Amino acid sequence: MTTPPPRVVDTHSHVIPPQLVAAMEDGRAPDGITLDRSGATPWVVHRQGYRYPLLPGFHDVGARLEAMDRDQVTVSVLSVAPPLFLYWVDAAEALASSRLVNDAVAAMVGEHPDRFAGLATLPMQDPDAAAVELRRAVTELGLRGAQIGPHVEGVPLDDPSFRPVLRAAAELDVPLVLHPYYVGAATGELADFYLTNLQGNPWQTAVSASRLILSGTLDELPGLSLVLVHGGGHLPYQIGRLDHGHRVRPEAATPQHPPSAYLRRFHYDSLTHDLDATRWLIEKVGADRVMFGTDYPFDMAGGTYAEQLAGVPSGSPVIPTVGSVTADTLFRLQPPHEGASPA
Repeated sequence: MTTPPPRVVDTHSHVIPPQLVAAMEDGRAPDGITLDRSGATPWVVHRQGYRYPLLPGFHDVGARLEAMDRDQVTVSVLSVAPPLFLYWVDAAEALASSRLVNDAVAAMVGEHPDRFAGLATLPMQDPDAAAVELRRAVTELGLRGAQIGPHVEGVPLDDPSFRPVLRAAAELDVPLVLHPYYVGAATGELADFYLTNLQGNPWQTAVSASRLILSGTLDELPGLSLVLVHGGGHLPYQIGRLDHGHRVRPEAATPQHPPSAYLRRFHYDSLTHDLDATRWLIEKVGADRVMFGTDYPFDMAGGTYAEQLAGVPSGSPVIPTVGSVTADTLFRLQPPHEGASPA
């Protein structure tokens, strides 16, 4: 098994800040989110039907640090649990919720700035307000970027209405992490077998990234940094099909280059749940575009760094690059590492 490097950064880990948990307890939480304490473990309950256990790692800093120490994680990049994006509520309520969450995430980071970094959440249903909140979160709170959905209630990110947010991220030189989300009951062919997550999540990511490429959005915004979780979803593994479509279909001819030329415009996490897939992803896009990620503490979380990179020889320069060098550079967690190899 691969020996983890001295420094490991988990770029994909989620929180539900204590302030939001308190609001769920006393009925003040946005969108009617509540806690069900009828069992040994409390559950977060969304009015649309989605439920998940409120594990201590979501909100208890001590429990989070204990888990990080156990798994040999040096720094966790904290982002809110995606069901709390709240893109479906009134814009004013969404802004208030985003500010509450961002202040709370910054407070968690402030407790242990050597162990935590934070990402903002944004009221994407009001792109102008979202751009303002992103600027506040980065320049005033010290957050390192934002986590947003790959769509906003079905409206794709390449829609011109979202340009203020994308431009703000590019101007601030901070990444946007695209994370799939849902809160309601699954319908149609994804309703069974938890496919709404197992296939729906990587599908959402692949569609969003494909649209950003094929629409010319990435050509328009050359300074925009985007992170695709879950190993990029289905995108890297079907990029040849996009290239073929770009050659033969006028509808896919907009981008200046073949779609495969844009793979390195994205960063990716290592969470594929398959050693061969993770190793192939690193070979395909370069280790300087791949970062360790776990999805902690959801049940779809992956393994430790040593487990996820077990297919890479211990002496490979890939080990420190994926472990921390790429993340440190993208999120500006430490000065750039001297002598780092993109591998």
